[in-house]
Amino acid sequence: MPDRDWWSALWPDPKGLLQQIGIRQGMSVLDLCCGDGYFTGPLATLVDGNVVALDLDPAMIELAKGEVERRGASVRQWICADATSLAERLDDLVDFVLIANTFHGVPDQIGLARSVRAVLQPNGLFCIINWHPVPREETVVLGKPRGPRTEMRMSPEAVRTVVETAGFAMARIVDLPPYHYAAIFQVA
Repeated sequence: MPDRDWWSALWPDPKGLLQQIGIRQGMSVLDLCCGDGYFTGPLATLVDGNVVALDLDPAMIELAKGEVERRGASVRQWICADATSLAERLDDLVDFVLIANTFHGVPDQIGLARSVRAVLQPNGLFCIINWHPVPREETVVLGKPRGPRTEMRMSPEAVRTVVETAGFAMARIVDLPPYHYAAIFQVA
């Protein structure tokens, strides 16, 4: 997990980014692979705690809980588990699933997309934030190359090919400068 300094350098306004990708008050949202809570905290404030946060690493869950608490917010459900077990773990279906900076490293991407599909409301949205497929040496944050290895980076079209196989249709691509995009899919 990268340190907080370079997340802040990349996205100084995480709540604004969440709004830019279409998350609105009144939605229920799953922060999938929430990590240290960089998005979980702002997300919880944006949707008044109607958030489920999942991560495989219990230490990351604890960090995310601290971030949510620091913001005076709450999360509806915390899940420490593998993301492919979503359907068995979630209490209720959600309107929106967010996964940031993780999808490129998922061993079974189609399986994960199917798991997401199973927990979304009709017309639900699945948003994958990814690094643009440019050489790692070109994605410099705070003076150092950052992000996944160049060969792991996926174009929006590569993500589309995987996710549409699982019962989604591409809704839109949102550019997230300087180095990311959000691929947003709707339940087909």
